[in-house]
Amino acid sequence: MLITSYQTKNAQRPSVGVSVARPPAVPNWLVHRPDTSEVFLSDWERTGTDRFNVSLRWPKNHPFHTALHGFRAPAVIAEAIRQTGILLSHAEYGVPLGHQFLMSDIHYRIDPELLGTDGDSPIHMDVTCTDLKRRGNRFSGMVCHMTVVRDGQVIATGGGSLTCTSPGAYRRMRGEQADARPLLPVPEPVHPALVLRTDPAHVLLAPTRDPRCWTLRPHTTSRTLFAHENDHVPGMVLLEASHQAFFAVAGTTRMYPTALRLTFDRYAEFNTPCLVQAQPVTRNRDNTVSLSVTGHQSGRRVFLALLEAIPVSA
Repeated sequence: MLITSYQTKNAQRPSVGVSVARPPAVPNWLVHRPDTSEVFLSDWERTGTDRFNVSLRWPKNHPFHTALHGFRAPAVIAEAIRQTGILLSHAEYGVPLGHQFLMSDIHYRIDPELLGTDGDSPIHMDVTCTDLKRRGNRFSGMVCHMTVVRDGQVIATGGGSLTCTSPGAYRRMRGEQADARPLLPVPEPVHPALVLRTDPAHVLLAPTRDPRCWTLRPHTTSRTLFAHENDHVPGMVLLEASHQAFFAVAGTTRMYPTALRLTFDRYAEFNTPCLVQAQPVTRNRDNTVSLSVTGHQSGRRVFLALLEAIPVSA
């Protein structure tokens, strides 16, 4: 499992708990983002027992979440899923700010034709929360199921499982790793074009002798990927590394990842290399392709990503 939260240093947020007065819009501290430009959610409302409607706002001219083959990148859906789970945990289920969030899996399925970059139609997510867990009187976790809708059409589905824990319990669980920080220097990246990037700071893979195996670059200057101090590699970094591994294997073939299921076996630590390995692409009868990507440290699997993609015309 992995942590997806942090102790925000934003002075504008409440020091403990969640503000009694509901804010007029989703503030950055309710989705664990230090910069308001990184907030993908604009509003939310409860629509039933453990059901919610969450409004989305896509970032404009974002330096990291750039278009992919003329469509919005799949990472925006994954990040919206992550932010929604954290928002509802704090605002609707009473998780105090400063608690840690551990995610065991995240998944999405996208119709890229409906996720185009054009149009200003409102986008919202219908969210259902199941398998709610409590420790005593305190909420401690759930599974989120999300349907992304625009103009009455489902453009994506997704969800994930999360667990919440207090800072003290988290430090006890992490032990000596609780104060770990990235080691420098990091290995040189593959050429950004290989993974459909232009900025080397956004490249998470370093080459090895095997063209389908890379060393994870666990520290970059990207404020989106490494927005705050952490004691291990963040989960969204592993998700992006999985996407980049897929692009590297696809080569010059234009492909769009329409589905991903990412499960986390353990934390990706900073103190030992993490090898990211992609299996050969499987071509399916429906013209899609499938690919699995794994991460290993010291011979133990850290994560498994199962991806599906479709060819995109030039």
